[in-house]
Amino acid sequence: MGDRGSAGGSRRRRTGSRPLSQGGGGPAAAEEEVRDVGAGGDAPDKDKDGDADVGSGHWNLRCHRLQDSLFSSDSGFSNYRGILNWCVVMLILSNARLFLENLIKYGILVDPIQVVSLFLKNPYSWPALCLVIVANVFAVAAFQVEKRLAVGVLTEQTGLLLHVVNLATLLCFPAAVAFLLESITPVGSMLALMVYTILFLKLFSYRDVNLWCREHRAARAKAKAASAGKKANGGAAQRTVSYPDNLTYRDLYYFLFAPTLCYELNFPRSPRIRKRFLLRRLFEMLFFIQLQVGLIQQWMVPTIQNSMKPFKVPNHLIWLIFFYWLFHSCLNAVAELMQFGDREFYRDWWNSESVTYFWQNWNIPVHKWCIRHFYKPMLRRGSSKWVARTGVFLASAFFHEYLVSIPLRMFRLWAFTGMMAQIPLAWIVSRFFRGNYGNAAVWLTLIIGQPVAVLMYVHDYYVLNHEATTAGA
Repeated sequence: MGDRGSAGGSRRRRTGSRPLSQGGGGPAAAEEEVRDVGAGGDAPDKDKDGDADVGSGHWNLRCHRLQDSLFSSDSGFSNYRGILNWCVVMLILSNARLFLENLIKYGILVDPIQVVSLFLKNPYSWPALCLVIVANVFAVAAFQVEKRLAVGVLTEQTGLLLHVVNLATLLCFPAAVAFLLESITPVGSMLALMVYTILFLKLFSYRDVNLWCREHRAARAKAKAASAGKKANGGAAQRTVSYPDNLTYRDLYYFLFAPTLCYELNFPRSPRIRKRFLLRRLFEMLFFIQLQVGLIQQWMVPTIQNSMKPFKVPNHLIWLIFFYWLFHSCLNAVAELMQFGDREFYRDWWNSESVTYFWQNWNIPVHKWCIRHFYKPMLRRGSSKWVARTGVFLASAFFHEYLVSIPLRMFRLWAFTGMMAQIPLAWIVSRFFRGNYGNAAVWLTLIIGQPVAVLMYVHDYYVLNHEATTAGA
């Protein structure tokens, strides 16, 4: 006896050679032949169009097989690109209808020149830009402290104290200027504070990594485990930089401009600058920033002025555009110019089935910084995972409120409360929702929660400034 495959093959040849008109033909014979084919497991020969060969006798009688519907999880099917395109088209069409109604009611309100007034009150005074330039002082101060720590001029305790003072001043100085200086606009103030926040996170990482390098160097020297002629970060053939050779202004400013918050002595580098890729990203940057400005001027401003219904404002759509503009277009353009190799600025947060997964994947640079310099150090110091996770949300809530309340010169704590509310929300979603239901719950929080918090600030700012001014006049 042969194996099962040869047996099936012999059955196929035997039944295939028997004509339908012989040997008890008719329905019974046809059914018998189909059963034999199913048992043998052989498939009919197909032509180039994927159809069974019509000239192969009984093969065209078989049209069913064991399979699941595509929408069943057991089917293994995962290509839903057409449905995604349909959702995008429906989103565009639904918003286009609202935009057309807005256009008919208010006319064309888009004015690119008016955007300049969001950044400047006086064309001869540029306070936000001056704040950004002054930020170099704090970067140079951190660099000089590290240089002296590397050669042993400063002790670790003194260096830590100087870094703490430098980082604390880095946050307090621009906040005081933005809050007290009348000539600075809210938008300009927010952009300046964003630069200082990013610089704070970068210098924090810069200090930590250099400290780890010094500890590693001291441990190697004490253990005498390093072989002669071998560097800390690899052999000379790898052309890598080792500590303290990384302490140069060139290395510092490459890190400050690189699209990452986590410092390394040797970043992954791309081999060349792809000009077409860079031009596409630059075009997207220009197009989407104009689209955002147009939507805000044409859609949000008149709605806030004439209505108290925040759910009608399309700020979720603007948030989605902003995400693509910043995390894909802008960061990829900067990375391409600097030949920065790590382009993982986001993961598939749109597939999030839990709130925790969303916060871990929508902003990878911040997530990596939190894990590397906040979450894991707390665990190493004996904190529980729940305490460490709560600490991360507390830090994130502080910076969200820092970036909103100070530029607007009003403290409502909406951003802080919204971030801290993510902790119980994450528990509720993970406890009561699974799979697609969890993903729908996450999308619901994104569509309603964050935009409403933003609009509450915008509404309160408009009431305090514009309506108060109108009433006084």
